[in-house]
Order: sequence, then structure tokens, then C-alpha cells
Amino acid sequence: MNFPGNGAPHSRRHCAALAAADVETPIRGTHMKISVVTACYNSQATIAYTIESFLGQTHADKELLIIDGASKDDTVEIAQSYGSAEIRIVSEPDRGVFDAMNKGLRLFEGEAVGFLNSDDTFHDNRALALVAEGLSEADIAYGDLYMVTDHQTKSIVRVWRAGQFRRYAYQLGWQPPHQTLYMRRKVVERTGSFDLSYISTSDYDYMLRAIALNDFRVCYLPHVLADFQMGGISTRNWAATLRGTLETLRSRQVHLGAPMIDAAIFLRLVRRIFQLRRLTPYLRTENVFRPSGNSSGGQKRDKTTI
Repeated sequence: MNFPGNGAPHSRRHCAALAAADVETPIRGTHMKISVVTACYNSQATIAYTIESFLGQTHADKELLIIDGASKDDTVEIAQSYGSAEIRIVSEPDRGVFDAMNKGLRLFEGEAVGFLNSDDTFHDNRALALVAEGLSEADIAYGDLYMVTDHQTKSIVRVWRAGQFRRYAYQLGWQPPHQTLYMRRKVVERTGSFDLSYISTSDYDYMLRAIALNDFRVCYLPHVLADFQMGGISTRNWAATLRGTLETLRSRQVHLGAPMIDAAIFLRLVRRIFQLRRLTPYLRTENVFRPSGNSSGGQKRDKTTI
């Protein structure tokens, strides 16, 4: 575990033990309730995949908070059909995905919270158990991410190995995948809300504020925690990529005093290039979540990515 500004050798050993754990090794249980917030709109084509991957988690104390933007398709009906006490559904108009995520921050009931997009899934059934173990001695925990073409084939396009957070990491183009980041309630209380002035990268700005501007204990879990289906706001085309690049630069300028052009602009691009088809396995795939595929097509809301 990496603690900005202090040593904390015991906690680093704690995360090192998680890193060395084999996929079949049982994880020491914790009683921490973890809330997972899923913002959605017209997501009938994929919401079942997300829900089933949540319900399949071995971590017992959890809730899925679905924040729906008054979908016009069968998204809400599909979510309700599971009849699970672990699922709460709020359906009302909102101002977009980050507004919905802010609602989730106000409504979650757990000791910790994270976000999973309505067309993404947990990588396997141990993801939340790993998060709970990491948060047992940390305030923020995050892991690695697979970017896939779809949840039937799980064909991998990019592998995002997040790596340890270190001082000046954001100035060097680093960030964790927000689909894998979980934080204790006190982090939310100090960091506040998502800034809606960022169209596609408010998640980047939020994580920067939480991690780089505070002294929270941060734990990197070198395991794949989520599978991200490509096609979000900032993975669609070069114009969206440029907008995201300028938005992340603005965040660094506001919070880190970055100049008009900084090294992170170029280093973020380099990191993305190296993510392409980096398929070195560090988790066996026997327990990878593969959905039943019982949902139908439909228009969906843009989701967030990096």
C-alpha cells in the first residue's frame, strides 16, 4: 500500500500479500458494507450483465444502487426482475451520468463506495472481496482493468495495469481506472461531488482531488477487478479524445498548478499506446464472469471512461 508522505511499511506488506495471492486462495473476510453505484439510461442491452456480475460476488455485505435517468426502455423492469434485497433502484430525470453519480454519492449506505458502469462487469466473483481486504487497512483501493469488445466473447482490446500511486504521479500522466476505485465514506465527505463542468472526465478530476490533494491511505490491488466494454464518451473518436485531453489538463491546472501544456498530456497518450493488447496474464480466467445474455438491444446513455 502506498501512503503519500509517509512510510507505513506494515500496510505495504498487507497489499503485497494481496498481490501474491493466487486466484484460488480464500480471502480473509471483512464485515465492511460496500456500495456499488451504477448510473444508467436506456441500458436494457447491458444492465443484466452488470447486475449478474454484482450478485455473483462472494463478498456478502454489499448493495447495488442503480441510478436511472428515467429510461424509456426496459432498463428499470430488468433491474426489478431480479427481486434482490441487495439492489436499490432510483429512477428520475437527471443531467447526465455525473449528475447521476453525484446522486449515488448522496444515497449510498455502505462504509465504502465505488462505481460500475451499466455496460461493464466485475471481472470475476472475487472483485469486491479483494476491495474489502484492501480497504481493511486503507482509505482508497483500486485495481486493474480489462477493456473488452463485449461481454459475450470478452475479447480484450486494452489491458490497464494501474500500478502504484506515487508522488507527482498525476503530473506524469498516471491515473487509476475509475471502474476499479473504491473509497471509504470519509473520502467522499472530504472530496465532495463530481464537477459537472467536465463533460467526459469528471471522474478523472474527482480521483485527482481525492488522491493527489489529500493524505489518504491508498492501496493498489494488482488484480483485474472490472471488464470495461469499449464505447464510452471518450473512447469514441479523436474529437472526444481531444476534449478529454483538454479537460484533464484543465483539472491539473486548477488543482496542481500545471502550465498551459504539461508532460502529462503526452505521457497519458504513451500509456494508452502501451495498454493496447498487453495481454500478459496475471489472473487465471476460470472464474471470469460471463453473462447469460438475457437482455435485449436498446439505446443507452454515454458512459464515462478515461
